[in-house]
Amino acid sequence: MALPTITPVLVAELVAEGELMPVYVHVIEHSDARVLVDTGMTELHPAVADMDPRLVPLSEQSDFDLAGIDVVVNTHLHFDHCGGNHLFPGKPIYVQRRELDDARSLEDYTIREWVEAAGAQYVPVDGELELLPGIRLVPAPGHTPGSQVVVVETGGRPAVIGGDMAVFFGELDEPRDEGQRLVRALDPELVWLAHTHQPWRPPVGRGA
Repeated sequence: MALPTITPVLVAELVAEGELMPVYVHVIEHSDARVLVDTGMTELHPAVADMDPRLVPLSEQSDFDLAGIDVVVNTHLHFDHCGGNHLFPGKPIYVQRRELDDARSLEDYTIREWVEAAGAQYVPVDGELELLPGIRLVPAPGHTPGSQVVVVETGGRPAVIGGDMAVFFGELDEPRDEGQRLVRALDPELVWLAHTHQPWRPPVGRGA
């Protein structure tokens, strides 16, 4: 069986503290399914106009096969991670139950109509879940209480798709919250993040 591969796809840029911050989603090619981790944004919204979003929606990327996605995972449900959920009606969207409950009940948490997009078929997850052989969902509370990461076995040390579990590399160099410490304890080869162009790799000569 071929080992899974991970491909980052740029879907937007946001202005944060005067700097352009990329927004990436990640595609896992697995022998059993094609998995999309997070869905980015597809439209502007007044609630986030101050971040001046520059969008490259998956639906407008000529080389991205929307119909070829079998499974969607949301690391969490902030607007820049779930704004494309509507592109995958009827496809299972795996999210931690705590995250889904918070997104549906807390004010100013996200853009709720993007969470509740027509056709969005959520699969609430309670804790760890083996999604496919060699791919598991692991709760990583910190950025939000219901955040999760995707751990992918690629033949050696695992790769992790972390969403916003860390926004900057320094948060993994010196982990401070439960999710960051958990990911470091996995001793990953690399960690893909939503808002960096390259994956984080552990410092040479230092373990978790």
